Amino acid sequence: MGEDMSDGDRQQNGHEKVPSRQRRRFEGISSRAYEHPADRSALVALRRLSGFDTVFKALSGLLPERSLRLLFLSDSVRVSDAQFAHLNDMLRDACYILDLEKVPPMYVNQDPQPNAMCIGLDDPIIVVTTGLVELLDEEEMRAVVGHEVGHALSGHSVYRTILLFLTSLAVRVAWIPLGNLAIMAIVTALREWFRKSELSADRAGLLVGQDLRASMRGLMKIAGGNHLHEMNVDAFLAQAEEYESAGDLRDSVLKILNVLPRTHPFTAVRAAELKKWAESRDHQRIMDGHYPRRDEDKDTSVSDSFRQSAASYATDMKNSKDPLMKLVSDIAGGAGDLGGRVRRGFGGFGSGTDSAAGKDSGSSGKDGGAGGTGDTGDEGTDSRG
Repeated sequence: MGEDMSDGDRQQNGHEKVPSRQRRRFEGISSRAYEHPADRSALVALRRLSGFDTVFKALSGLLPERSLRLLFLSDSVRVSDAQFAHLNDMLRDACYILDLEKVPPMYVNQDPQPNAMCIGLDDPIIVVTTGLVELLDEEEMRAVVGHEVGHALSGHSVYRTILLFLTSLAVRVAWIPLGNLAIMAIVTALREWFRKSELSADRAGLLVGQDLRASMRGLMKIAGGNHLHEMNVDAFLAQAEEYESAGDLRDSVLKILNVLPRTHPFTAVRAAELKKWAESRDHQRIMDGHYPRRDEDKDTSVSDSFRQSAASYATDMKNSKDPLMKLVSDIAGGAGDLGGRVRRGFGGFGSGTDSAAGKDSGSSGKDGGAGGTGDTGDEGTDSRG
């Protein structure tokens, strides 16, 4: 790709707000280096979903990608040396750092809602809204641009485009018996994958920005607006801890129901996941120059990747503080008194079973100890999506 744009060059062009420091470049880096194991396994599961291949092939030929490009060209502002030049510098730097040879077109779209996306089937397009540009400072925005370039490098834009199209189509065919159900099955699977892919792209954003504090600030602003003086990173991360561990089985079910319609994980959870990865050995190895390379991708085994994903899920479930995940982990580990544990998890089934629940509670201290033992373990290098 072209030469690296140094910060000194940018400052001569009048962009003094761009921080003057060098960032490490990851030549030939494979997206496998930063992809969350859950991202890869969810994509494998998606591809195995009945009917997905048929829908994918059909939509790949039918989606009006040229029309999409013309739409943004005619109704948004294309980032260049002449327009939003500071964003253009960030985009070129992000592609240089992640060694993405072809710089994708980037557009700024008038929308007060802070958002960014990477879409397109053959060639990715990055779109950021004015709400996001106005909300974030230079370093925070750099992480977002890196996030979207990470999507492009991982090839996520294809499935994201199909998700957007199918979501719109599901609304149009809602009146057709069973038609909406068939589409929504694929949409639900796509959303599950995309939530995991966001964790991967957050990591790419950190590799580009190389400033964890800026990544944390950006996520806090997306959650709470431009009021940094009223917010605190540690308190924000404590929210994720409380969300993860608080409540009973009813809360676990509600978490699942709350997240199903979403394309993104909850922001506090994203911040916690990114911080864990930033402190992991995997991240440090990448920063030291030890990472999978693109020219080795053809030699990687799909089965090995799937086994790594399964191992990551098992570790995450074992270490999870979520009540439902703890129960599943205990059952898998052979913990007894399943009925009593479920009743306690849901707070009892009514006044008629209170005494039984109390009896179960009094007689299962040993099981509780077993559960506590099962919940401890070494921290994994990857965290749950």
